[in-house]
Amino acid sequence: MNVRALVAEAVGTFILVGVGSLTIVSALVAGQGNSTFILLVVPFGFGLALLGALAVAGHVSGGHFNPAVTLAAVLDRRIDIVTGIAYLVAQVVGAFGASLAMLLLTSREFVAATRTVPGLTDGPSFATEVILTAIFVAVILTITRTHPTHAVFVIPITLVVIHFAGIPLSGASVNPARSLAPAAVAGNLESVWIYLTAGPCTGS
Repeated sequence: MNVRALVAEAVGTFILVGVGSLTIVSALVAGQGNSTFILLVVPFGFGLALLGALAVAGHVSGGHFNPAVTLAAVLDRRIDIVTGIAYLVAQVVGAFGASLAMLLLTSREFVAATRTVPGLTDGPSFATEVILTAIFVAVILTITRTHPTHAVFVIPITLVVIHFAGIPLSGASVNPARSLAPAAVAGNLESVWIYLTAGPCTGS
């Protein structure tokens, strides 16, 4: 087991979830709850957070930072299932670390505000997450195989676009760890099943 890779996955996920979540809080405070302001700011927060995470840790572990991506890598036989499970644990640890840091820096109310709450009924939100996660994973698998040197830019840009498209419909998580951690830390697991199951249901 490559311990450095597991640490990299935890650190990268911490950066992605932590910086992305802080962007939500900043947008809520600066925009005073204005949904248009949030929609303009948050996608870049998560996209640039992923860019930073890839720059810091991507070269060590492959830069998954997302259980859905790890599942795709296992099914595509890029990593074995034991490594995949270890990556998943590291990602959850990193995401929980980020949400707990948010709790220390802000409040439980702000942590709750960073969880992905569906804007529509569960069915459409689930369908949105499945579609967007499938697109995200497809881009990752393709670009890392065909043009790996471009991946560090293409993947974050894709995440930005996915957030623009999905925030009003599902919250645009496309990452089970990113949804589970703030929901658990805030003590509200309502509808979290959508984000925990959408990734596996992409057929990655």
